[in-house]
Amino acid sequence: MAFDGTWKVNRNENYDKFMEKMGINVIKRKLAAHDNLKLIITQEGNKFTIKESSALRTTEIIFELGVTFTYSLADGTELNGTWSLEGNRLIGNFKRVDNGNALNAVREVIDGELVQTYVYEGVEAKRIFKKE
Repeated sequence: MAFDGTWKVNRNENYDKFMEKMGINVIKRKLAAHDNLKLIITQEGNKFTIKESSALRTTEIIFELGVTFTYSLADGTELNGTWSLEGNRLIGNFKRVDNGNALNAVREVIDGELVQTYVYEGVEAKRIFKKE
């Protein structure tokens, strides 16, 4: 599958503004911008396993397409939602547990890079990863 493999963050676009809109304090935003995030993604049918490791934390997320699950961001914000596969794009539709606001995400491989696009209350950010 296109997403399978080890991906290391290479660059961010508008990530600080996105985190600010999410209510993340300036110290955590500065740490997160330089977290050296690495993702190890494996897909077996409709089941995805994503191992995240960074300077801030290490965690494993397991989900099935279309099945609601709860996920905690590195700052502790909890989300409920689902991932679906539309063509070659993973589409995430989540709501924050604390305030019910929507956080949407798209993961897609473009020109050999994994591009994660996030949108929260009109602010869009991207994290671009290179395959190791």
